[in-house]
Amino acid sequence: AVALSGGSTPKRLYELLAGLECAERIPWPRVHWFWGDERFVPPDDPRSNFDMFEAAVLSRVPVPTANIHPIPTVGLTPKEAADAYARELRQFHGDSVLRDDDPLFDVVLLGLGDDGHTASLFPGSAALEEQSAWVTAVHSPQSEPRITLTYPALESCRHCLFLVAGPAKKGALTAVLRGEDVPATRLEPHGQCIWLVDRSAAPDGAEFISPQL
Repeated sequence: AVALSGGSTPKRLYELLAGLECAERIPWPRVHWFWGDERFVPPDDPRSNFDMFEAAVLSRVPVPTANIHPIPTVGLTPKEAADAYARELRQFHGDSVLRDDDPLFDVVLLGLGDDGHTASLFPGSAALEEQSAWVTAVHSPQSEPRITLTYPALESCRHCLFLVAGPAKKGALTAVLRGEDVPATRLEPHGQCIWLVDRSAAPDGAEFISPQL
């Protein structure tokens, strides 16, 4: 079970997953795809996280339809969509309780906004304080509503991967590494957490470990 990140940063990663070298190594019939957050727009809207992943991956590799779990955004209110997705997560998980020994996700992929947000957990949002619901609606006067997984759901994972790229993210990443109170800092994954960072986003003086691929 994989929870996907949206935005522009992971697009190249997704294209590589569906490329010839990686695609042959991924057991597509066994992998279930979920979304960590979604803009409340139709699934074919260019702003949709689902639309981006469909173009980069789902249209190119043999993913069973039953393994694709998009956040519903049509014919529902944002709250109804959040509640519906929470029910789908509970049904897939087979339990309404999240336990350390039985995580909801195997992998959670996250990004980092230049304001320190991750998923659609924005500074000052009431969603930051949600501890019971797995999914919630987020309203913003600057953009369309969003549906986001909450901290409890995102933290219930075996592996958490943050993908951070570009000089605009340097300030936010520095704040996280210093332990400042931004949304990404509050996330405490139960499993292993790895930060995949390019040099332009890294704080000055950061040391890099190059993975052996």
